Amino acid sequence: MQEFGFELALSAHLEREREAVVSRQLGTSPHGSRVMDTVLVEPGPGFDDRAAVTPQTIPAPAIESDVGPGTARYWKDAFDCHPDRAETVVERAVELGFFERDRRNGRTYVRQTTRYPQDWFSRIVGVENKPDLGRPGDLETQLRKDVSLGLLDAVVLATESYVTGAHLNRLPDPVGVWRFDPDTGEREVVREPTPLSADEAGIDVLERRAARTEVRPVDAAAKARQRRRVAERAYGKGWRTYEFPGCAEAAVGDRDGVGGLPYCAWKGRLVHPAAECGPDCDGYDPADPPAVDRDAERAANQPWRADPEGRARRQSGLDRWS
Repeated sequence: MQEFGFELALSAHLEREREAVVSRQLGTSPHGSRVMDTVLVEPGPGFDDRAAVTPQTIPAPAIESDVGPGTARYWKDAFDCHPDRAETVVERAVELGFFERDRRNGRTYVRQTTRYPQDWFSRIVGVENKPDLGRPGDLETQLRKDVSLGLLDAVVLATESYVTGAHLNRLPDPVGVWRFDPDTGEREVVREPTPLSADEAGIDVLERRAARTEVRPVDAAAKARQRRRVAERAYGKGWRTYEFPGCAEAAVGDRDGVGGLPYCAWKGRLVHPAAECGPDCDGYDPADPPAVDRDAERAANQPWRADPEGRARRQSGLDRWS
């Protein structure tokens, strides 16, 4: 519970303080299983164009396909993947309003309704949450993986513990350090992060053992693709990904004036609904879950648009196909 509550309180704080899309629990490794606790995606010049398309994540294969906003393509020729996977992606992209399709001579053709803005995000900052440095786990290894890969523009360790010189010496030099109090919302910058080389090749550390380390080189193009995938997932996912429990003690809490957090009146604190709530809890009192509008809470504090008008454009003659 400690890390979950800390993570939610920090997410609420960052949502209020930063002009960025805030998300949680995102995979950042192209080949491995590294998951970053909190991710901040800062807007780029094309942010408004991206926000106008859909509030949800656009599938990576749709963005990376040969489907563009110009001439429509036969859908099977536009994807470098199994046809079943391509068909699923097309369905989802059409549902989101990113693709439109039509039929000609018995074949389905697709095109983008608007050009995907590659410059919609700028910096991506990753935050590893470790409230108690007395129980670091694999913290040092995880952060060394982040620095070696350099997928993110900056990496920060957030903790509630007092940070000593010994703690700093065990961390990779580029990693910044924040000391954050989840109760008061006060955040102290102990050490600023050093920018990483996100636009250059990196090394993805897959596994470290005593006798050997498994790595895989990642070129600049592959890193750019993975950065876009991380940004897209962050945009669609956000950080309020939990369900509120069906309990009379459950309420919608807030931190720093940011709402939508799972609060338990019986425990008197934020809770992890999936791990702490239900019939096994002594304070459990069956009831309907509290009403919460996650989209409204998110849109009130992030540069994320819950209900965009869209930028769909009809190409001349497309709707006349038969």
